[in-house]
Amino acid sequence: MSRVRVAIVGGSGYTGGELIRLLLFHPLVEITQVASGSQAGHFVHSAHPNLRKISTLRFCYPDDLTSCDVLFLCLPHGVSSGEIERYRTLAPRVIDLSGDFRLRSPELYRRWYGHEHKAPALLSEAVYGLPELHRSELSEAALVSGTGCMATTSILGLAPLYRAGIVKQSIPLVLEAKVGSSAAGAKAGPASHHPDRSGAVRSFEPTGHRHTAELIQELGQPGSELQQLVAFSATAIELVRGILVTAHVFLNERLDERAIWRIYREAYQREPFIRLVKERNGVYRYPEPKILAGSNYCDVGFELDVEQQRVVVIAALDNLMKGAAGNGVQALNCMFGWDETLGLTFPGLHPV
Repeated sequence: MSRVRVAIVGGSGYTGGELIRLLLFHPLVEITQVASGSQAGHFVHSAHPNLRKISTLRFCYPDDLTSCDVLFLCLPHGVSSGEIERYRTLAPRVIDLSGDFRLRSPELYRRWYGHEHKAPALLSEAVYGLPELHRSELSEAALVSGTGCMATTSILGLAPLYRAGIVKQSIPLVLEAKVGSSAAGAKAGPASHHPDRSGAVRSFEPTGHRHTAELIQELGQPGSELQQLVAFSATAIELVRGILVTAHVFLNERLDERAIWRIYREAYQREPFIRLVKERNGVYRYPEPKILAGSNYCDVGFELDVEQQRVVVIAALDNLMKGAAGNGVQALNCMFGWDETLGLTFPGLHPV
């Protein structure tokens, strides 16, 4: 089988680096070009030193890109939508890992991103690139969006309960995501300055985080009460990689733990990258992002409060992998009908 020619725009950032690392070892992919306006002419390993002696690729200017089979966009939010038509002339299939095509309506972009969308006609065409929810749509997709890392963690933890119809939607869904510093990207800023970041547990967006829109879109139905009843908070912690989401879900019927287990097992028993984690003892009884570093797994667990009929859902992943580049490669595999695990079959590191 001939290999699919893939090019990457915005390859000098953290997500771009992870994508290069994964695709270099993908058996059915050839990376033809990696573009970066700031790094053009330099070896890829100058920005990603973990790739020394692994790749001799050099960054090119974005304007020097030539045609390929699949184009990955790893650009800052708001950039790719302004140039999407040019990018689509370079490849018949585009995977945009930014937030530019995650939401289905221009109104949601105005509300959650604070600006008019630059290519609103394409929003209905783009497929939300989460294979566990949109696998069948990905097979025919020409434009695939990335998924928010905190949104991905939350959605994968909560989707089985919402799809089973057992959530009391008159009570707010309350959830918090604790996220590592790499989620803010490779560009340094005051919040990432080591004396300020080290040892920090900092609430940086207790309300109004844009990933809320993805939860509303993927868990609820248009016009449903869920649109007014998602209370999402984001907290920065000292981890470099990793997200831990804790969500509180109230049930509309009395269920025991066995019934909750059955719902999750039926939803995820065939999913290659979802692991159900709920042990009776030990340090790692529940999902823990530390042991997921570098892997494409999302670990999901729960605890049932019988008195309140409240399910505390706990989910964890590596924000640069299942929350970004790894999920993008998984979506690529779905688009071409390949084994979904190609290029992704490795566990996280322990210890790290």
